[in-house]
Amino acid sequence: MAAISFFGDLLQTISERGRDLIGIGRGDLASRANASDLVKLCEDLISRRGEASGVALARLILDRYASFGPAERHAFLRAIALDFDADHAAVDEAIAAYRAAPSRARLGILHEAAEPRSQELIRRLNLARGGTLSLVRMREDLFDLRHALRSGETSDPALLDAVDSLDSDFEHLFASWFNRGFLVLRHIDWTTPAHILEKIIRYEAVHAIADWDDLRARIEPPDRRCFAFFHPALADEPLIFVEVALTGEIAPAIAPILSRERKPLQPQAATTAIFYSISNCQKGLAGVTFGNFLIKQVVEDLTREVPTLKTFVTLSPVPGFAAWLARERRADSPQGLLLEDVEILRALDDPDWHTDKAKAEAVRKALIPAAAAYFLRAKNARGRPLDPVARFHLGNGARLDRINFLGDTSKKGLSQAHGLMVNYLYDLAAIERNHETYANLGTVVASPAVSRELRAKLPPPRAVVLAEA
Repeated sequence: MAAISFFGDLLQTISERGRDLIGIGRGDLASRANASDLVKLCEDLISRRGEASGVALARLILDRYASFGPAERHAFLRAIALDFDADHAAVDEAIAAYRAAPSRARLGILHEAAEPRSQELIRRLNLARGGTLSLVRMREDLFDLRHALRSGETSDPALLDAVDSLDSDFEHLFASWFNRGFLVLRHIDWTTPAHILEKIIRYEAVHAIADWDDLRARIEPPDRRCFAFFHPALADEPLIFVEVALTGEIAPAIAPILSRERKPLQPQAATTAIFYSISNCQKGLAGVTFGNFLIKQVVEDLTREVPTLKTFVTLSPVPGFAAWLARERRADSPQGLLLEDVEILRALDDPDWHTDKAKAEAVRKALIPAAAAYFLRAKNARGRPLDPVARFHLGNGARLDRINFLGDTSKKGLSQAHGLMVNYLYDLAAIERNHETYANLGTVVASPAVSRELRAKLPPPRAVVLAEA
């Protein structure tokens, strides 16, 4: 951390001297009140050769951008998307030269000519102290702009294409800057600095952390663990974290795991590690893979720390199930239900259905087979499972092991999945095989218990796949 601080101080010194070189101070930039002026500064930035002046100008641009409201930010991003494309004349010239005399050197020239100027702009903005985090936040604004455009703000296909291309530039560069070699795994416990613990509370996306006592119950007991990935450029910002319960068996429900009244288990008595919450913290890093590395690293670390652990499994939500089931219940030819199931599942319209034992048991008999169809048959446009959590774990080589009825009876759990939770099993001996089966064939690797739940008389899957959840 001392080295990071030294480097940051060095950049700050360069930036301060650079402002003198370019003759622009923070007060001068404050007078530039709109996006078009900031775009002109970006043109200046990518044309400069001096390192010190570039660092200073990058910081000033990012500071001014941060002071903008949403409308000005969107105007700036539109301009960058449209105006910072590749030089098409240079691309045509490089293509002609390569075709005339193909060579590796000329291919390199073509590659350089084809790169959008926006990529070079992003690289140069990253020179500023704190530039990486500022760019991650800028991409979050780009997501908002893209959503607004797709929601009807414009029908200009050229603008939509340009915005998508700019997002691809961010994702391409972030994938390099945040590759596994730069990530640092840290154990989060009660001695972790408070400002980081506050972010763990804020970023928890699966099972909300109510307060500091709730957080303490999740990270302090001997049978609880929390691990997070960090990046040197975002030293105090977790990228992704996972919460783990060490138990003696595979848990079918979340309430006992989160209970503050439970009796902690000594680690040496644990045989099972349950990953019950995985939260991505930085929206601007969407599309950059962290989770698979995190789980594999945590499994390795836990195996060394607690040799008695033999089973590694998740207790996962099913965020797309209720929406899918609602569509199927309305469909003329339900994909995952028999007609008698549709009638039984009318009970779900009663918000208190799960508190009536007889009604709950009737629902269970129809809901579990429907869930099996959801996981094993319902596909998105790419031929993958509709459920995003399923895609993540199956892609990592896990097996769909169990479907748990009323595993989460919280308001959120009932709303998004009618209380269902599932266990994905990470069998260390089968992870690579499962991954290859899923990646190459799109096959959902499931336990016999899950496969048996699929109704024998279901109609064939529809030719038109459902939209991705």
